[in-house]
Amino acid sequence: MIRVLTMLFFIFAACSAASSDPTTVRFGQIPSTVHGMSSLARFVAEKRAFPAKQNLRIQLVQIPGGTANMVKALDRGDVDLTQTATPYLIQAVLAGSDAVAIGGATATPIYSLIAKPEITAFANLKHKTVGLSLPIDTISISTRKLLALKGLNDADYQVKELVGTPARFKCLQKGECDAVPLGQPDDLIAIKQGYRRLGLSTDAVAAIQFEVVAARRSWAQAHKRTVVDFIRALAAAYRYIRDPSNHDEVVRYIVDLTGSSESIARETLKLYFEPDRGVLPKEGEISVPGLRQVIAFMLEVHALAPPPPDPQRFVDLRYWRKATSK
Repeated sequence: MIRVLTMLFFIFAACSAASSDPTTVRFGQIPSTVHGMSSLARFVAEKRAFPAKQNLRIQLVQIPGGTANMVKALDRGDVDLTQTATPYLIQAVLAGSDAVAIGGATATPIYSLIAKPEITAFANLKHKTVGLSLPIDTISISTRKLLALKGLNDADYQVKELVGTPARFKCLQKGECDAVPLGQPDDLIAIKQGYRRLGLSTDAVAAIQFEVVAARRSWAQAHKRTVVDFIRALAAAYRYIRDPSNHDEVVRYIVDLTGSSESIARETLKLYFEPDRGVLPKEGEISVPGLRQVIAFMLEVHALAPPPPDPQRFVDLRYWRKATSK
């Protein structure tokens, strides 16, 4: 009897240990964003152990080659979840991808149009070179709209296509670009270095859904609990970042993540929240109207053919609703 009880004890202990092992989630990001502000929620979640509280372990998988490769990596099964810009998700789904947005990331990013010190006004950019991302990117679209708002049409300047804030900043520093859109903290660093901010992308584009977290529909359906737990951890991170009482700690996280100074980190939070410009979601939600606006932009630049698809085709909000229900 003692031997039987001993064996049962060890079997129970082994089963308990196995059930307590964290579930590993492979999360894809492009290398240029790993240390950028678009990774802040993931970084804060890890620092505050929000995934661990959901019995998850996040394995960061860097996907080289730019944002266009994120959904491809998802479709290949190289990652379980990925953070991706919405235009690429939309195009991939329309081409037959099984991907779907299950949570929100950066909503309406703020990109500063940063110019050489001698360029004091938008008019000075006529016949100059502006470094943009790919035509489909909302970064490029919002910058073109900003330039048009200030009197510059597409024919008034040359474009150099550069994917990623680091590449555009380097082009500006080397003098090969006269102006480029930069996100935080690079825009604020550039201003400290003597470059000039001509305007903000939000002057021309009010509200979009810039990035989402995506999964394969089939994988999400087979791993419902994992998806819900991941969104719970992500939502907790966004709530933590938004809470003013945590901002001193968030500043330190921004410094650790981006390598910027404390003053730049504080300026970044001030830019985001004083007033709240809708850069970050409140708790990882997806803005369907924001997604509809992205679709409208894609139609404008002929990245989509009419009629516009229903934005609901690209999202599955069931997991987010369950994760955030009180």
